[in-house]
Amino acid sequence: MIYKHVLVSMVLALLSVFSFAQVSEGTPEEKGLSIAVEADKKDVGYESSQSKMTMTLKNKRGDTSVREMRVKALEMQEDGDKSLVIFDTPKDQRGTALLSFTHKVGYDDQWLYLPALKRVKKISSRNKSGPFVGSEFSFEDMSSQEVEKYTYKYLRDEVYEGKDCYVLERFPVDKNSGYTRQISWMDKEELRVWKVNFYDRKKSLLKTLVNTDFKLYLDKYWRAHNANMVNHQTGKSTELVIHDIAFKTGLEDKDFNKNSLKRAK
Repeated sequence: MIYKHVLVSMVLALLSVFSFAQVSEGTPEEKGLSIAVEADKKDVGYESSQSKMTMTLKNKRGDTSVREMRVKALEMQEDGDKSLVIFDTPKDQRGTALLSFTHKVGYDDQWLYLPALKRVKKISSRNKSGPFVGSEFSFEDMSSQEVEKYTYKYLRDEVYEGKDCYVLERFPVDKNSGYTRQISWMDKEELRVWKVNFYDRKKSLLKTLVNTDFKLYLDKYWRAHNANMVNHQTGKSTELVIHDIAFKTGLEDKDFNKNSLKRAK
């Protein structure tokens, strides 16, 4: 997740100021969906974005490895968004790129370009729970988090890190998801996602994503500049730090195709 793309649920930072009157007070399921829909509306209109990020991988012994990457995103009107992730370092991974077409209904399309092999590999929907380039973010996490991909349930109100939050539970519709459910803490004031717990197919706690250092862009779009994913079962973690981000950058659909993967430098 980190902004709308967990890079992005990193991914994950939806949103802007919101009116409490817009949230339904029906059943827990109705209220959960209502909050998710209102949050999603706050991210509409960004058109396209480009950012630079540092990914730091840490194993259970504390050893680290660092990767520099660029992320491009394109807002789609009738379907899920498109994104392109390009690695600049380390040298042996320079040019590695992931192209994602997120769909509101059905399986997402993802392609990984491996420059060493000079080939584009289609990521099977059955393999979406696998780790993205060895990180604690899965291929599934790297897709845009469309509302239609989940069912929702409001659990409770709770104070997290001094912020009054909604605690929401969501369940993936896709049977190939690596998760059975996710629980998120979203502040009531601006609907920013601060924390997400991910549960694996055995319904055990697998990972926790914590988003911090939020900044506001164009008086509307909140983005977390630090996203840290911790794997509780392996002791590994991956931190994503955004250094630079711009919106309405003029990107077009032609910038997001399989040929753009091979051109990514």
